Amino acid sequence: MSEIPRLVIAAPSSGSGKTTVATGLMAALTAKGFVVSPHKVGPDYIDPGYHALASGRPGRNLDPWLAGEELIVPLLAHGAAGTDIAVIEGVMGLFDGAASPYGGAGGSHGGSGAGVMDSRVGDLASTAHVARLLDAPVVLVVDVSGQGRSVAALVHGFMSYDTRVRVGGVILNRVGSPRHERICRDALDEMGIAVFGAIPRSEVVATPSRHLGLVPPAERSAQAVDAVAGMAELVAATCDLEALVRLARGASALPGPAWCARQSVGAPSEDHTGPDVVVAVAGGKAFTFGYAEQAELIEAAGGTVAAFDPLSEESLPAGTGALVLPGGFPEVYAAELSANEPLRRQVAAFGGPIVAECAGLLYLCRELDGRPMCGVVDATAAMTGKLTLGYRSAVAVRDSVLTREGERYHGHEFHRTRVTPPVDAAPLYRWRGGGADGYGGPSLAASYLHLHWAGSPELATRLVSRARH
Repeated sequence: MSEIPRLVIAAPSSGSGKTTVATGLMAALTAKGFVVSPHKVGPDYIDPGYHALASGRPGRNLDPWLAGEELIVPLLAHGAAGTDIAVIEGVMGLFDGAASPYGGAGGSHGGSGAGVMDSRVGDLASTAHVARLLDAPVVLVVDVSGQGRSVAALVHGFMSYDTRVRVGGVILNRVGSPRHERICRDALDEMGIAVFGAIPRSEVVATPSRHLGLVPPAERSAQAVDAVAGMAELVAATCDLEALVRLARGASALPGPAWCARQSVGAPSEDHTGPDVVVAVAGGKAFTFGYAEQAELIEAAGGTVAAFDPLSEESLPAGTGALVLPGGFPEVYAAELSANEPLRRQVAAFGGPIVAECAGLLYLCRELDGRPMCGVVDATAAMTGKLTLGYRSAVAVRDSVLTREGERYHGHEFHRTRVTPPVDAAPLYRWRGGGADGYGGPSLAASYLHLHWAGSPELATRLVSRARH
């Protein structure tokens, strides 16, 4: 059993202010001396970057679709080990999940990383689903601009829709005036609904956006730090931190052990002799999308993770035996990536295993938006005006460095680019419901599909094992 004080920051809909409140709360509690464990529901990469700035710890994702329902409690316990409180930011509206227009799972859950799904299929992988799994109290962030007493009816509806979700109270956001706040508070008080704070309308902590959402904090450096500091000041000044901590401490003990990377990959294989394999993982401003558990699994499987920045470094880390190119925004930095010709040539000539997701796939193509890239994949890539977004249930249709034919994986897509392959190219995956994607072989797995390796720990073992041979 694990005693983990915890609470979920949720909202009736996207755009209500969850990220501002969750990030600000993490930073405000950290400033008061709490060790905060930051978490995000769903497949988001950018919000956890802000969470990491706020708490000084890696932001971690909790997603039943990607990792499996049975891993949500162990993953929280792993991330929260040695901390004082876990703050979990929700996704979209409280009950919006894989079946929502933005989730787009397109099929039932099963196969790799699968567990027995919750009976309320409609909110699979939603904030509500994760809150139930964690038995965590929920604080609802409500944008009250344009409403007064109606906020009580709105919150009452969310509290009664599924009584297994314990809504502990609300934080009012974008309050227009002291009178506006009083009207909202009085209506909620009549319903016995706790109000933990009232945040006025403010542009002080606005964070810049572009075609895929917020700009990652790695790209903003000092500005991102200032934005998080502003969120902390705003939440500390307008919310009852002590009451929120009391709510979190009222959460019940969680059953079972914490997730462990070494136990997930199993005992070392007989060929695990000699020094660890150096696994180079791209980072920097162009490659910011990754899950913290991936590096932990690689190291547990016998790899040594070596981070490098393809924008500034002209060679791979010394002794590189495998290469991982995660997601990010290479289209924004296409000119700089292309200009680093020494590294492009080295990647093109690299004979070891390569794993690439989304941005990594684009970097491996012959060209991106007309600029030369590495040419490992015989295809071209270009920006489009169409957003491709959603969960995917994918079947591997060929063997690769990661996959075995017939295996099912649960991932997600998130991009506005298109890769044009040769006509006779054989895909790596086919989606349930139609569609195909990816390039694969004994030393390659490159596709748009983002995977959470905690749900498929064999991927780390296969990558490291291939690098040894």
